[in-house]
Amino acid sequence: MPASPLEADYLVMGTGATAMAFVDTLLSEDADATVLMVDRHHRPGGHWNDAYPFVRLHQPSEWYGVASRELGQGNRDATGINAGLYGLASGAQVLAYFDQVMQERFLPSGRVRWLPMSEVGTDADGVNHVSSLTSGTRKRVRVRKKVVNATHAQTAVPSTHKPKYTLGPGVNCVPLNRLPDISRPHAAYTVVGSGKTGMDAILWLLENGVAPARIRWVMPRDAWLWNRANFQPGLENFERSVGSNLGQLDAIAEAASLPDLFARLEATEQLLRIDPAVQPSTFRCAVVSQAELAQLRRIDDVVRLGHLRRIETTRIVLDQGTVPADPDTLYIDCSACAIVMPPALPVFEAGRINLFMVRTCAPLFSAALIAYVESHVTDPAEKNALCTVVPSPERPIDWLRMWAVTLANTARWRQHAGLQAWLMQCRLNAIAVFVRGVKPDDTARLALLKQMGAKAGAAGARLPALLASAKA
Repeated sequence: MPASPLEADYLVMGTGATAMAFVDTLLSEDADATVLMVDRHHRPGGHWNDAYPFVRLHQPSEWYGVASRELGQGNRDATGINAGLYGLASGAQVLAYFDQVMQERFLPSGRVRWLPMSEVGTDADGVNHVSSLTSGTRKRVRVRKKVVNATHAQTAVPSTHKPKYTLGPGVNCVPLNRLPDISRPHAAYTVVGSGKTGMDAILWLLENGVAPARIRWVMPRDAWLWNRANFQPGLENFERSVGSNLGQLDAIAEAASLPDLFARLEATEQLLRIDPAVQPSTFRCAVVSQAELAQLRRIDDVVRLGHLRRIETTRIVLDQGTVPADPDTLYIDCSACAIVMPPALPVFEAGRINLFMVRTCAPLFSAALIAYVESHVTDPAEKNALCTVVPSPERPIDWLRMWAVTLANTARWRQHAGLQAWLMQCRLNAIAVFVRGVKPDDTARLALLKQMGAKAGAAGARLPALLASAKA
């Protein structure tokens, strides 16, 4: 006799950060919803399970995680390269946090069933099933409402992805995760990759006493970087944090061209770059502090000859040339792509929900907002209008494309009273965090907030011409 199928209103594929944020808000907004969560990892947290041991958030902990539970402690770092800014949770803290959310909120609710070390498949008749990666058991799943795909991001880390370049005999190349296992000093260290992991590798080497002259950085593309000081919680940072949003809107509204736009953003320290003499060719939502930037700029041996193709004992071969190398070099692979371009799908399909971004560089906030819309809006067209997908970033122009969709979505959210009320109490919403503690008689700060609408309108009016100039 076949085993009874599993049943739930929602089958959620993944227990990474976006899946956890979605389910957390769904439980709060839909008192009857039942959820089956399935993931290949043995604990919640998605790619955080595979990340390097010294990984930290690049943004303040105050608006990371799920809406119902604080991650940050409201403390600023007193020492180190984040000194003076609000704390950045470590990878271990993030994993412990998501485990607590699962064990102390989701499972005790009686409405969530969690199947770790398992994967979702689809039978020939279109019915979903769950297979255990340990026991091999397989059960069909009866989904009463929707399948939620929280795996589109496919966040990659070096420990789970082999390098795309080839390694010659005798080359010592390790993923970023292995850096703390170094057992002897090397004559030279070469970091391959210019994204978040590449920057973290450089900072780790410097923090652990490696002289800058012994470090080489293979940087296929320079990136525009967010300035962490511009989005800090706390009333003491209100003027700068809110002012940063206003400054970005002003830059869009007043820019004569795309080069002028990025010049304005850099002049006001909205965006930063590692080398002022090199024009960035990518934007991937990476965040740095000014102190981190100063450390990164200590590396003089930066190789900008495109992507790495092959490493040999005495040279490295790149798209645009060859560079000699010390035979006793430790190569640190940081080339895995953390942001994968998602498929061209809407958030809401028949019987499915795709967890994409609906605000610039804010995947967890987006997942929570999608859950709110799923719980309170019935018309599919209205749902997708409220949750128009913000494109994932790749090129600098995507900074502007993301703003275009974000502004349009924000305007639609303002027309929905319930959603607007939820936004102003959601701790994953940066604006809601900025205004915590602002009193009704604080006219100066309230005046700054009122400027948002007018400046957003001016920026929205200018956006089409700026975007069109990029295609000309």
